Amino acid sequence: MINIRPVSDLRNNFTEIESIVREGEAVYLTKNGYGSMVVLSLEQYAALTEDVELKLDEADKAAAADATRFTANEVFGRVRERMNGSEKDSI
Repeated sequence: MINIRPVSDLRNNFTEIESIVREGEAVYLTKNGYGSMVVLSLEQYAALTEDVELKLDEADKAAAADATRFTANEVFGRVRERMNGSEKDSI
């Protein structure tokens, strides 16, 4: 069941919201009738972001291993060339 609460409940009913979140459910908070934020447990948040963190770590390691760096002008110049069809090769 989706739990939608006004954001004021975070202050007024924190213990209740905390127990809902600890049971593994997300709580959606609204402000003036519009979605404002979602409260998740640390475990739920970690599960959602774990893959992203791993990919960022892999990218950091790959960047550290490859000393080749390009300026913004070089990168955007290459993009412009490919968009204009100047470069025949594709990645």
